[in-house]
Amino acid sequence: MSKQIQHIDFRDQIARNKRNSVFLLIIVFLVLIGIGYIIGKVINADFFIFMSLFSVFSILYIWLSYYYSSNIALWSVGAKEADKTKYRQLYNIVEGLTIGSGLPMPKIYVMQEESINAFATGRNPKQSVVCVTTGSLDKLSKDELEGVLAHELSHIRNYDIRFITIVAVVVGLISIIAQMFLRSLWYGGMSGRDNSNNNGKSDALLIVIGIVLAIIAPIVVKLVQLAISRKREYMADAGSVEITRYPKGLIGALEKIKNDKKPIKVSQAVAPLFISDPAKQRFFNLFQTHPPVEERIKVLKAM
Repeated sequence: MSKQIQHIDFRDQIARNKRNSVFLLIIVFLVLIGIGYIIGKVINADFFIFMSLFSVFSILYIWLSYYYSSNIALWSVGAKEADKTKYRQLYNIVEGLTIGSGLPMPKIYVMQEESINAFATGRNPKQSVVCVTTGSLDKLSKDELEGVLAHELSHIRNYDIRFITIVAVVVGLISIIAQMFLRSLWYGGMSGRDNSNNNGKSDALLIVIGIVLAIIAPIVVKLVQLAISRKREYMADAGSVEITRYPKGLIGALEKIKNDKKPIKVSQAVAPLFISDPAKQRFFNLFQTHPPVEERIKVLKAM
């Protein structure tokens, strides 16, 4: 006898994944503060001055990266704005979904690619973009395409692009700071520290802690970033069901994506934006940008 699948309410799925994503984001920012504090102590800088400069630099870096992320994403995959006459059905589907979900009409782009995939980008719903591959338009039925587009609109509605971009930028910032710190040690940046008998042991301990944190922190936050990306995908799947009220559409699309073996060559920075992993990676789930397609289908079938 087959095991009965427990029903999952899409509202519970959305709420649970929101909570988990916020918790993981807090971890990333705590690591950022922690590495800033340790490095400040190691280089013997005044804590408040160092953390003030550190915070200003961090905010500026995050803001600039976030502001231009949409243009960078579209440029990196060679996407072009869809012609309204040529892609009339695509515009009609998106327009109908936006009316039903209360979202403004996004710009629509098409990416010349045989594989089935799509992504959304943009700083907010009013400046959002939905991009689909030509393979999606050729291989998906109308219901399946609606499911995929509703998934991407759910990302826009949930401000997932903003959320994922900020996390990605902070993760990159932590890696940059860690590399700068390790290089400063390598090139003798700590030679000016006071190594008298009274504080020599504490200095050495701080340096060791700083080195360990600089090595471990980028790995930890990268894993957290990937976990956040997977949580937001589950949430967008549930959002697609909420918008269309027809889970079979997205299920059918994911079934075709599962059988579509051809990878798409894109930057790792852009990969989390897609509805499925463009690289078609099959190794350990902990290091994937997306949940396994099989698991997503299983959850959708329970809704």
